Amino acid sequence: MPGTEYSIASGHYTAVITARGGALRELRHEGRDLVVGFGADGEIPDYRGVICAPWPNRLADGTYTYAGRAFEADINEPERGSALHGLAIGRLWEVQQVSSDEVVLVCRIAAGPGYPGELDLSVAYRLTEDGLTSTVRTVNTGTATAPYGVCPHPYLVAGPSGLDEWSLELPASEFLEVTEDRLLPVGMRSVDRHGFDFRSPRRLGQVRIDHAFTGIIRGTDGRARVRVQDPVGTGVELEWGREWPWVQIHTADKPVGPDRLGLAVEPMTCPPDAFNSGTDLVHLQPGQAHCAEWTIRALG
Repeated sequence: MPGTEYSIASGHYTAVITARGGALRELRHEGRDLVVGFGADGEIPDYRGVICAPWPNRLADGTYTYAGRAFEADINEPERGSALHGLAIGRLWEVQQVSSDEVVLVCRIAAGPGYPGELDLSVAYRLTEDGLTSTVRTVNTGTATAPYGVCPHPYLVAGPSGLDEWSLELPASEFLEVTEDRLLPVGMRSVDRHGFDFRSPRRLGQVRIDHAFTGIIRGTDGRARVRVQDPVGTGVELEWGREWPWVQIHTADKPVGPDRLGLAVEPMTCPPDAFNSGTDLVHLQPGQAHCAEWTIRALG
């Protein structure tokens, strides 16, 4: 779509950023795909690379109560009766800044029947020789406190082998069990002696994951790192800071169409349905800003 996407480069990295959903459309290292991309036109499949705000993941029935008021967001996942991934995913973001190695896009969310706040969002994508670092900054420009959560939605690609052959290192000790039909929260479980324990890297095999993980194990620098590697020796890493206490992992299983094309790794500030549970929900005061950043880099 002319005028809505921007190419950046640095060292061996190239990326394409689109104003559609503020999304990362392509990321390559020495010509190798690090994320599952999508076309320049049409809808973005599977929410690839979008920015999910002001809530990540599912909001059950699209309904919640905040500060004594009832709100109802549009259902965009009718098969599960959920409002999925917030209000910014379908927007055409505006470009604020472009250079050879950086793009900054902005989006405004207005108060309405589905949300009490007024937000200004920006996402900056910057390439260096170390990879792609992205930062989401959100300011509450309204007069009321607003509930808030955010996550990026990239699908990582380790290499040319199928996802079943990739190894995953996931530094998380707990996961959120969900209902089978609607994928809504049930309760926390330990990964000990469970098929979701990837604290030490191991092959994914046929495991199916679409769950939020927490109990994040971080390095001495406070950073967490998910690594996915292909048996041919290539791989990709997503690194994030303490702003994100959760991470959603999804093996991209689909009942029809292209299946298991990549591994969704989505750092989240709060878990699914946080507008109802209140778990790790950010209460953004008028004039307050919230920032969170992450980096994707090639391995091997």
